[in-house]
Amino acid sequence: MNTVLWIVQGVAAFMFLMAGVMKLMRTKEQMQEQMAWVEDFSQGQIRGIGVLEILGALGLILPGLTGILPILTPLAALGLGIVQVGAFFTHLRRQEVVPMGIMNLVLIAMVAFVAFGRF
Repeated sequence: MNTVLWIVQGVAAFMFLMAGVMKLMRTKEQMQEQMAWVEDFSQGQIRGIGVLEILGALGLILPGLTGILPILTPLAALGLGIVQVGAFFTHLRRQEVVPMGIMNLVLIAMVAFVAFGRF
């Protein structure tokens, strides 16, 4: 079970890290071409989401690797789950459930599995 949890943590951390870095490195206008939802948010809000995703990704991996405060891993998973619930409702409101909302549900399931497994 531990191996499966590490695999899920690694995949989720990679996905959140890439998404977060993109939100920090690109301008709102650059992202609008691929992600229409950004028009509903300011540049600062988008960057804030990116920071949360990066911190959450680090929280999924680093506590387990270092052995320092391993309770942070399920807490990071819960935090990322909250971010994804917000993302899901944003896509639902914008009628973008397929494929974006489905991806949010998959990520919610992954971080819920990690939170449950690590608590």
